[in-house]
Amino acid sequence: MVFLAPSASQFSVILQKHSIGQKCGHILFLMFLKEISCAHQACIYLIKNTEQNINSVKNHSNMLIFFFFFFGLNVMQICLPHQCREEEVIEEILRLNEDSRVHGIFLHLPQSFLSKSVRNAIKPQKDVDGVSDLNVGRVVLGDQRHGFASPVAGAVLEMLARHGVYLYAFWHMLLHLHSKGQISHFEVFTKMFVAAVVICQHVVRSSRRWIQEQQYQPWRLRPLKLQPLSPVPSDIEISRAQTPKPISQLAQEIGLLPEELEAYGNTKAKVHLSLLNRLQHQPNGKYVLVAGITPTPLGEGKSTVTIGLVQALSAHLKLNSFACLRQPSQGPTFGVKGGAAGGGYAQVIPMEEFNLHLTGDIHAITAANNLVAAAIDARILHEATQSDRALYSRLVPSVNGVRCFSPIQMARLQRLGINKSDPSDLTPEEIRAFVRLDLDPEKVTWQRVVDTNDRFLRKITVGQTQFDIAVASEIMAILALTDGLGDMRARLGRMVVGSSRNGQPITADDLGVTGALAVLMKDAIKPTLMQTLEGTPVFVHAGPFANIAHGNSSVLADKLALKLVGEEGYVVTEAGFGADIGMEKFFNIKCRTSGLTPDVVVLVATVRALKMHGGGPNVTAGVPLPKEYINENLQLVADGCSNLKKQIQITHLFGVPVIVALNVFKTDTQAEIDMVCRIAEASGASAAVQCHHWSRGGWGSVELAHAVKKVASQKNHFQFLYNLQDSIVEKIRSIAQKVYGADDIELSPEAQAKIDYYNQQGFSALPICMAKTHLSLSHMPEKKGVPTGFILPIRDIRASIGAGFIYPLVGTMSTMPGLPTRPCFYDIDLDPVTEEIKGLF
Repeated sequence: MVFLAPSASQFSVILQKHSIGQKCGHILFLMFLKEISCAHQACIYLIKNTEQNINSVKNHSNMLIFFFFFFGLNVMQICLPHQCREEEVIEEILRLNEDSRVHGIFLHLPQSFLSKSVRNAIKPQKDVDGVSDLNVGRVVLGDQRHGFASPVAGAVLEMLARHGVYLYAFWHMLLHLHSKGQISHFEVFTKMFVAAVVICQHVVRSSRRWIQEQQYQPWRLRPLKLQPLSPVPSDIEISRAQTPKPISQLAQEIGLLPEELEAYGNTKAKVHLSLLNRLQHQPNGKYVLVAGITPTPLGEGKSTVTIGLVQALSAHLKLNSFACLRQPSQGPTFGVKGGAAGGGYAQVIPMEEFNLHLTGDIHAITAANNLVAAAIDARILHEATQSDRALYSRLVPSVNGVRCFSPIQMARLQRLGINKSDPSDLTPEEIRAFVRLDLDPEKVTWQRVVDTNDRFLRKITVGQTQFDIAVASEIMAILALTDGLGDMRARLGRMVVGSSRNGQPITADDLGVTGALAVLMKDAIKPTLMQTLEGTPVFVHAGPFANIAHGNSSVLADKLALKLVGEEGYVVTEAGFGADIGMEKFFNIKCRTSGLTPDVVVLVATVRALKMHGGGPNVTAGVPLPKEYINENLQLVADGCSNLKKQIQITHLFGVPVIVALNVFKTDTQAEIDMVCRIAEASGASAAVQCHHWSRGGWGSVELAHAVKKVASQKNHFQFLYNLQDSIVEKIRSIAQKVYGADDIELSPEAQAKIDYYNQQGFSALPICMAKTHLSLSHMPEKKGVPTGFILPIRDIRASIGAGFIYPLVGTMSTMPGLPTRPCFYDIDLDPVTEEIKGLF
């Protein structure tokens, strides 16, 4: 049954027949008063055009606006030109759709403008006049939970329902009534009053709905089914065999709003930092750090354990959990190590997208880093070839006869103590101080970067410079440690790129490049959302070089995830290399910056690595394992557990409980597994469990998940290893003696000179980021197990002032890896017909 738009008199008859005509306005008004409590937050936009200035339409518009103001709404108007096109109307509507401050859109336009495309452009949740086809259809179906009926339809249905008259959804539809036609002023006023009350109700309900959406939403995660095969196929075969959920679906399942998502294709998306403001009052979940024993060159599977653990927590224990991983560099991906998406049945998918480019963050860092390098070279050239006056006229050019300083130039003037804003007021001495950075070419510390292992760029002849790998850039470390755009811009500005000839540090702010760097990094600061093989969420963000930086994923990814999982959820992140390097930096650098502290540490060990530390032959990437690692050898395992014990002790230095996760390989025997778990628990681990996630997925890590749940609920006594106010030397000595087991440290003359310089510049209160080999607790990579009786040599000391740490160099530390004899790229290819990637692990 269809009710066509009735006249005002017919509408009155409908109401009078049910004895409610006289009460209609009063009842609707009283109903609205119950909802008016949040009307001060509700905002409605009226879209009209200049054609509506004729008296009757103008009066109608003014009367509606009067009613909206009377009922306490915030009313805004958009007046479009008379000759505007349909596309312009739709463009305004789409803009209002995305504005969270707008709760209702009302089209007060002539019929010629109200095309189907225009009406359907309004989001149903903001279509308070019920004009879109979707909202009309919902009236037909009796579903108004997500949209709105037209005002008259809503009023009639409400009034009839209040008097026991119900029209079932499948046979009724009401189309709203317009105030045009041969009707009296009183009828128009009555009808407009009713319509205005109902529209106001809709706006307030939309506002309340929006407020509810801003609150934490319980997860509705639907895990993907996993069917492990034996023998286990290659990583890429496993990844391709699983169809990932659309990223928008995963985002909805974990409580993200559509406007917080920026999709990059169908399987990955950037997440906006506005989420932190929306959930600022939501308590954090549990924080879990995955670290490891001193690894072999092959790695011991920290990423795989991390992914397997969150698959177990979410898909099998039904607990909210998030993995936070580093973005891999293309260098190792095409080199010898391969990708970093996990392995076996514990992977991030699609793994080829994870390992190659992702969302372009590393490319943004490369562009930003090399812009700084270009700015340095250009400034040195121009200062060497131009007079002070010529430099000044180019740095502060006249535009239309007017010269003015840019904001970043004003900041430089203030740092120089020049409190002038008119370029013509500067004295010759002030002009010279302003235009001359006087960078010493021999003391420029900034290098160009590229995201490829290229040993011949370690030192090139032309220009006498060098390249680092992109993830070694200080900008990557800043990305990993920042907590927002403002903080990132400030850190970028503080980066020291070299020294002047009189020994003063020169920063990116001095170069005037800070704002441009922030623009290049504005998208890279947003973490990337992906998923595991079992459809559980993963944040991939940042990947600082673990040798000369802290080697952890970003603070922002952790903070976002801790809010999303809820108070009873779990966020699992990892630290690079062994616990002596990655975990120590995580605690002393990342935790100081973020203000977050882990509830439990998961320490990953393998029988293979323990045998190496027990005296087994060298393990070399790309070479078959010696027989000692394939056959059972309990003596090697027992001797190698010394390294495991030491890493447990290091964890206890920070007051955090530790669980040992033994990453089981098919060559491990049960006797070897039992021995490791027994020794680990005897050495102070809260639990020691074997993990089979590589071959079984999340189900293979359920025991680990139960252990994490139990231990993370216990109170810990976290503490830092040193006080920031300690001297640079004492902080280095604390790490060397307490963590590495050195007898003492030895400073080279160059290192001592740098310490004196940093003390003079006021940098002594920064934390320490040790740059040393990851293959041994000492500075000697060949020394396995727990070396003793050694002095730790400090060859040089450098500083990343923007990132906020000082890094001593222990021995020679390469920042540009090289490719092996047979790199991984030999096996990688693309099918030109299907576009399928082949040979990627």
